[in-house]
Amino acid sequence: MDKYLNQLSKTYKNIQEVSEEIINLQAILNLPKGTELFLSDIHGEYEAFIHILNNGSGIIKSKIESIYEKTLTEGDRKDLATLIYYPEEKLNLIKKENINLEEWYRITLYRLIEVTKSVSSKYTRSKVRKAMPDGFDYIIDELIHLQGDDINKELYYNQIIESIIDLNRADNFIVAISDLIKRMAIDHLHIVGDIYDRGPGAPIIMDKLMNFHSLDIEWGNHDILWMGAAAGNEACIANVVRICSRYDNLSTLEDGYGINIRPISIFATETYKDDSCKAFLPRNKEVSKYSNTDKYVLSKIQKAISIIQFKLEGQLIKKHPEYKMKDRLLLDKMNLEDGTVTIGGIEYKLNDKNFPTIDKKNPYKLSEGEAEVVERLKSSFMHSEKLNKHVNFLYAKGHVYKVFNSNILFHGCIPMKENGEFDKVELLGKSLKGKELLDNIENIAHKAYFGEKDESNQEAIDLMWYFWCGPKSPLFGKDKAATFERYFLEEKELHKEHKNPYYKLINDEKVCDKILENFDTSIEDGHIINGHVPVKAKDGENPVKANGKLIVIDGGFAKAYQPTTGIAGYTLTYNSHGLVLAMNEPFESKNKAIEEGLDIKTQTILKENVISRKRVADTDIGVKLKEEIDDLKQLLVAYREGILKEKI
Repeated sequence: MDKYLNQLSKTYKNIQEVSEEIINLQAILNLPKGTELFLSDIHGEYEAFIHILNNGSGIIKSKIESIYEKTLTEGDRKDLATLIYYPEEKLNLIKKENINLEEWYRITLYRLIEVTKSVSSKYTRSKVRKAMPDGFDYIIDELIHLQGDDINKELYYNQIIESIIDLNRADNFIVAISDLIKRMAIDHLHIVGDIYDRGPGAPIIMDKLMNFHSLDIEWGNHDILWMGAAAGNEACIANVVRICSRYDNLSTLEDGYGINIRPISIFATETYKDDSCKAFLPRNKEVSKYSNTDKYVLSKIQKAISIIQFKLEGQLIKKHPEYKMKDRLLLDKMNLEDGTVTIGGIEYKLNDKNFPTIDKKNPYKLSEGEAEVVERLKSSFMHSEKLNKHVNFLYAKGHVYKVFNSNILFHGCIPMKENGEFDKVELLGKSLKGKELLDNIENIAHKAYFGEKDESNQEAIDLMWYFWCGPKSPLFGKDKAATFERYFLEEKELHKEHKNPYYKLINDEKVCDKILENFDTSIEDGHIINGHVPVKAKDGENPVKANGKLIVIDGGFAKAYQPTTGIAGYTLTYNSHGLVLAMNEPFESKNKAIEEGLDIKTQTILKENVISRKRVADTDIGVKLKEEIDDLKQLLVAYREGILKEKI
């Protein structure tokens, strides 16, 4: 401790400085806790995602309503909100209107300052100042913290506003203060998995997250798939390319990450040139980027990469019997002459008989052309500068799970048995369950990406595919990925993917308490926050389980899921007053939001108020601050008793 106090004394050189810091930290402990926002299963829907960040999940609109409900019309309140969400775009529209722009600036600046005061009121002046954009930080600080009503201060305040307008800095100021409002609305962001796949904008979302001030990410199975692809796992790469072609989303690969898809495109169009590939047409019915001809090219790409995927997956399953996935070895169960496949001892008719690259004697061996495609794709993935930049960020900010302010966040599940016991999973010779299992998966994932790309590390790289779709992977949570059956068999019962028993058991409060206890989390105050499995709200399914102990926040953010769920996802906020779960209606478009002021309509599903308002002292940050205060008090004693000498 003496060594630590000596180090601490370099920062706080005397009794005065130590005392000031103790007073400051003790005051911070009594501030209301900041607002946390939880989102999951974004799946590339960047416009809706960015809009939710811009509107602070409804927080900014709520502040505007509370300040101006009785003094502004609904239209004016809507315009003010839109200006804050999209300041540059809204300013361009305003300037096209026949209005007195100077007067509009004056009124708008005053209104924005009032909103800023409201959203920043729970934070220290120092924290707000640090969040301010460079260039306007001093001016904004003066305007929002100006106190008193004497004539001198009023003139001072008004002159600042007039000078901003006279110097043609109003536009820049509006952008700056709008960004500050959005920054203050959300103190910390939680992404509970699945940033990638289906929608077109995962790279845009990742760029946005990299610039966000405070966040954590809990990896979803789609995220781990891309992480595995970047680590060079060939089966993961094939799955990524297949999903992108299935959802008409090759632009994510080509434009987003510079992945060269020309080799697979040429190979597919040559190999399947006389094949209609009907079962492989893109899932996106509103294809806007491709003509009808291109849709069929996409279908050929999807079929070609699917066959490659089944071969690569088969190789991994045969290499690793410990995965216990022999039921997924289906290529060798096909009778190519009869056009059938035998599953579970029953013969089924295939809806496709054209498999020119499958060798009957060795069905899991890649053809020469397929092997070349895989090698070139692998090189593109592993050497994509932007992809690796994003994957590095996923590792830096990401985890398999996170315990934060008494809440456990994970994307999928904790593998369980029907009787409610944690199920054991074999990983690298260890038998693991519960929290220990998730900890080891995180370690393996780090090793797969950051370790050597050679045989000594190949087992970890192979496991990245298992984490994506293995029957006991907590990120996947199902008994199988029925990809083969959905493409080639008409029998709907074969398409079913059975969920882990966890998903039934979580309705039981005792099971949720058991999980909370396993993760050393408060049974009284804690919650489990899940994503992964879309809640079918249109069928009456409730996202709140086990008397409020568990909350599922995947309600169909991705457009591909919205016909199933009937909604467009959930947003969960946790502020000093408690938890609020909101159900979102589909977001139309950014343009509609700007031009017509359309916001995401929400409906409150859960409002769990705390008995006494949560302060910073009640949070994880509060625990750290209390530890700092204790250390500073020891330093104070050391100065007062002469153990350490003060520095002047």
